[in-house]
Amino acid sequence: MDKSSALEYINQMFPTEASLSGVEPLMQKIHSEIRRVDAEILAAVRQQSNSGTKAREDLAAATHAVEELMYKIREIKTKAEQSETMVQEICRDIKKLDFAKKHITTTITALHRLTMLVSAVEQLQVMASKRQYKEAAAQLEAVNQLCSHFEAYRDIPKITELREKFKNIKQILKSHVFSDFSSLGTGKESEETNLLQQLSDACLVVDALEPSVREELVNNFCSRELTSYEQIFEGAELAKLDKTERRYAWIKRRMRTNEEIWKIFPTSWHVPYRLCIQFCKKTRKQLEDIHNNQKEKPDVGTLLLALQRTLEFEDELAEKFGGGTRGREVGNEIEEIGRGENTSQSASDIRKKYEKKLAAHQESSTEEKDKELSAPAAGFNFRGIISSCFEPHLNVYTELEEKTLMENLEKLVQEETWDIEEGSQNNVLSSSIQLFLIIKRSLKRCSALTKNQTLFNLFKVFQRILKAYATKLFVRLPKGGTGIVAAATGMDGQIKTSDRDERVICYIVNSAEYCHKTSGELAESVSKIIDTQFADGVDMSEVQDEFSAVITKAVVTLVHGLETKFDAEMAAMTRVPWATLESVGDQSEYVNGINMILVTSIPILGTLLSPIYFQFFLDKLASSLGPRFFTNIFKCKQISETGAQQMLLDTQAVKTILLEIPSLGHQTSRAASYSKFVSREMSKAEALLKVILSPIDSVADTYRALLPEGTPMEFQRILELKGLKKADQQSILDDFNKHGPGITQPSLPPPAAPPIPLPTAPAAALIPNPASAGLIASRDDVLTRAAALGRGAATTGFKRFLALTEAAKDRKDGPFRKLFNA
Repeated sequence: MDKSSALEYINQMFPTEASLSGVEPLMQKIHSEIRRVDAEILAAVRQQSNSGTKAREDLAAATHAVEELMYKIREIKTKAEQSETMVQEICRDIKKLDFAKKHITTTITALHRLTMLVSAVEQLQVMASKRQYKEAAAQLEAVNQLCSHFEAYRDIPKITELREKFKNIKQILKSHVFSDFSSLGTGKESEETNLLQQLSDACLVVDALEPSVREELVNNFCSRELTSYEQIFEGAELAKLDKTERRYAWIKRRMRTNEEIWKIFPTSWHVPYRLCIQFCKKTRKQLEDIHNNQKEKPDVGTLLLALQRTLEFEDELAEKFGGGTRGREVGNEIEEIGRGENTSQSASDIRKKYEKKLAAHQESSTEEKDKELSAPAAGFNFRGIISSCFEPHLNVYTELEEKTLMENLEKLVQEETWDIEEGSQNNVLSSSIQLFLIIKRSLKRCSALTKNQTLFNLFKVFQRILKAYATKLFVRLPKGGTGIVAAATGMDGQIKTSDRDERVICYIVNSAEYCHKTSGELAESVSKIIDTQFADGVDMSEVQDEFSAVITKAVVTLVHGLETKFDAEMAAMTRVPWATLESVGDQSEYVNGINMILVTSIPILGTLLSPIYFQFFLDKLASSLGPRFFTNIFKCKQISETGAQQMLLDTQAVKTILLEIPSLGHQTSRAASYSKFVSREMSKAEALLKVILSPIDSVADTYRALLPEGTPMEFQRILELKGLKKADQQSILDDFNKHGPGITQPSLPPPAAPPIPLPTAPAAALIPNPASAGLIASRDDVLTRAAALGRGAATTGFKRFLALTEAAKDRKDGPFRKLFNA
């Protein structure tokens, strides 16, 4: 307790003077507590002193016990050493006797084996001299085992002598066996009945000798068998491609005739297999010489027949000695080309397809297991061992295929009716389907012959054929008028299409789409079939681009054809006396004509075209008809206020007709984006008519607000449409030019870059000249004037005005215009 705490404690105990009377009792209490604490401290000190003494005594006792234990351990160790010394002295003589017994036993065993070895070598020498192959084979095994026991005694003269003698005996056996086998195939085996048995026993001797002896014997036998083959087919008479089949007939006949004789060879030697390998190598070399020595191009039929027979022979060898099912898998891949367009596969069809694949895989696995016992472990691949020499000389085949395909293409196009049979589901021209069937047959023929460079060259031929067909489709599209007469009549470049022409264009679009899809399937199938080193070069993107270009051109032609049909109605629109109309009535006759054209054509087009290309056609049509209607208003003569109201009604009717086109075509899945596009394009014509309806004093302000992209020339034409004289126009034009043409459009990025969102700004802020802001009191003022124009303007409010001003930003270079202005 510090000093301040002690004072506080005293003041707390004795707060008043009267309380000081209790000091004496408190002091007594404190002294009593001090005495008690001193007594406890003294007792603790005494107890600690006694504990230290006891601990020292316990430690001394433990140390003494450890010393006694160490003494006893040393004593036990000493006695153990003494016991070991005693045992060694007792067993010393016994160990000497044990070593002596072991050496004597080893010596006796070695002498016994040496005796056996000497006897066995002598017996083997006798057997070799008498050509007792069966007994000699067993004796060879025994001598080999006995010799293995004397590997450690190679330096002993007697052992060296025996090993040299054994080596000479093996050489004698080898020479006897080779001499006997030289008579095989000479006809002696039919005269000497026991020769085959003797040769069979000789095979046992060969197995007992080194593996190199067996290899040498088999190679000599195969070379001797093929000597006559080389002599026969190297002659001028048979060294020709058209005699190739006779080569394979010779080896088959040879193997079939000697099948019983060749059973003398153990199955583990695989003599027929080795013979076939050598035959294939010699045949390949001879065929290469024949190809290289030809001075003229070979006959395609002879070349393909020789290749076909070669492939069949290779397949027979592969099946006999361990083949596969690649041919069937290739056929399945080719059959899949072009199937996706016909009808969608049902679940049962897909299940059957994969059940067939699984069954074929299990069958091939079973065949491979059955052939493991007869096929050699080397796994030599017979496929291509001979036929690969034909590969560099198959250019004549690909040239013939290209010529045939091109002739078939010309024939298909000439016989094409450009119409679809009733009941057809895909609306594709028959020439497209037939062309891919012909290509599939050609691919089957080639894949059955080769899957290397020639197949790749044929794939390039397919590309050229399909590009040629795309050109044929392109040429069949209706063309615009050309020449002096067309230029004189104003029809230069215009495309006239009948109802049949429209159907043909739709068929061309569908056929190009079918070819685009099927050519991709063709490339995929070829890449699975062809050798892996050529797979990366299999690509149909250029061909698909050709068909995409045909589709684009066909749709554009379809739109231009409809535009040409609208020419009469657009001309009728300009001939309407808009300046003298007395009242506003129903929609005009030219609107009914436009409606009739669309009602006649659109349902057929919607039925024939796929949804994606029908949508493409609609966007093209809207991007063409909307601006054309807008431009056609300027071609009219003077337009009165009643005429402008009637034209505004007609514009709304045309807009409604265009919006109903997806329903006419029975394809409304993507109608939302199309409707938005049509509304934006037709809103320009509505805005133009509202400017024409505006009063003279506010026409410039209304033009700037509703048509911010307008030009001074267009504004001057509007004044002419309103019927103003030149003198009256000049003052308004001067004032218009003084304050600027209108609201400028912020610059857009280049077409190659993606569109950048433009910031939203009020219409007044977009006027480039700040001084012109005073001409328009407010947007509400302009809106009030525009809303009062005509019946159609009555439904246009503040929201419509803002939509028009905001839409003005991307009128010319908007995303739709970039995409569809071909």
